Amino acid sequence: MKTGSVFSLQRRKQLQTRLNQALKQEIQVLSTERQQILCDDLVTALQNRLIVLAKAEA
Repeated sequence: MKTGSVFSLQRRKQLQTRLNQALKQEIQVLSTERQQILCDDLVTALQNRLIVLAKAEA
């Protein structure tokens, strides 16, 4: 991953879907909208962490 690069829209959607499936039982208490928001937030957090780690490695 290049420093400062971001996931493509398609890749973000794939990651959100996988997170939703992986966390299905844990997040079922949330509304569908909040489940989507949570998964989007988790993808953003992962992306930001990867950017920071890539900068640290450079």
